[in-house]
Amino acid sequence: MKLLLDENLPRKLKTDFGPEFEVKTVRDMNWLGKKNGELLGLIAFNGFDFFHYN
Repeated sequence: MKLLLDENLPRKLKTDFGPEFEVKTVRDMNWLGKKNGELLGLIAFNGFDFFHYN
């Protein structure tokens, strides 16, 4: 499962998931500052299964 964590979440949170998860952050993807509409489009286009924000 491919997960994306929003920029306001701690980056170290990605290590809390097991090996069956591919976890990226908005920062990892160079998507910092993207607005919600654009970000959702990028999430869908890049095949993420789940987006977590706070």
